[in-house]
Amino acid sequence: MSDQPLLQATGVRKSFGSVEVLKGIDLTVRQGQVVSLIGASGSGKTTFLRCVNLLEEHDAGEILLDGDPIGYRVDGGRRRRLSEARVSAQRARIGMVFQQFNLFPHLTAEDNVMLGLTKVLNKPKAEARDIAGHWLSRVGLAERRAHYPYQLSGGQQQRVAMARAVAMEPRLLLFDEVTSALDPELVAEVLQVMQKLAESGMTMLVVSHEMLFVRDVSHHVVFMDGGKVAQAGAPAEVFDRPQSERLRSFLGRFHGIFGSAVR
Repeated sequence: MSDQPLLQATGVRKSFGSVEVLKGIDLTVRQGQVVSLIGASGSGKTTFLRCVNLLEEHDAGEILLDGDPIGYRVDGGRRRRLSEARVSAQRARIGMVFQQFNLFPHLTAEDNVMLGLTKVLNKPKAEARDIAGHWLSRVGLAERRAHYPYQLSGGQQQRVAMARAVAMEPRLLLFDEVTSALDPELVAEVLQVMQKLAESGMTMLVVSHEMLFVRDVSHHVVFMDGGKVAQAGAPAEVFDRPQSERLRSFLGRFHGIFGSAVR
C-alpha cells in the first residue's frame, strides 16, 4: 500500500437547491486501500461518490485523482470546468458499480463487459473478448458469458457489472450499495467477489450497510452524518470506540454485533 494519496478530497460541498448535502468533506484514499463510507440514508455518502465520478458537479472544494483536479481547475482563484474530453478521460480512470446493475439487456454478459473496452479504450474485439473472458472467470461466471441479463440471477448480474468495471483497469473503483437490490441469499456471493478484489490490491471506495464486511475488509472507515465526516479511523477505532451518541445509535441498529461499545 502506498503512502501517496490516490484520491484527495478537500472541503467538498454540494447543494441541491437550498439543501446543502455535502458540507465540507475531507477524505483521503491511498493506493491499495479499501475505504468505506457508512452512515444513515441521506447522510451524503452516495452524493459524494457521484461527485468523485463526475456524475454530480461539486459546488466547492477540490477532488484530486493522482494529484489531478477532477472536473475543475482553479485559475486566478476561480473554478473553471475542464473540457469534456478531459472529463471523459478522468471518468475512464474511475470505475463505478451501482445499486442497480445497469446492464444492457440486449447484450450478453461477455458483450456487456466488452463494450467499454472497444468503445472507450478502443481495444480490438479479439483482445476485448479475452479480457472479458478473464474477468468473467474471476467473478465465477465463465460458464455464463453467453447469457443475457434476463437469464442471470440478480447476484450474477451484479457480478457481471463488477467484471465490466474492473476490466477497464480503473485507478479507483467505487461501490454504491451494490448489495441493496439483491435478495439476502445472493448478497454473500457479491461480497465474496469484492473481498477478492480488495485482497488483490484494488483501490476501493465503498458505500455499504454490510457492517461485518466493512469491518473485515476496510483499511479505513468514515462515518458520515448530516453531510459531514463525523468520525473516521481504522475499523476497530470506529466500531469499538464510537465518539458520539449518533454513531453509537447507528451501530446499535445492527443487532449489537459490535459489542458493548455500541450499547
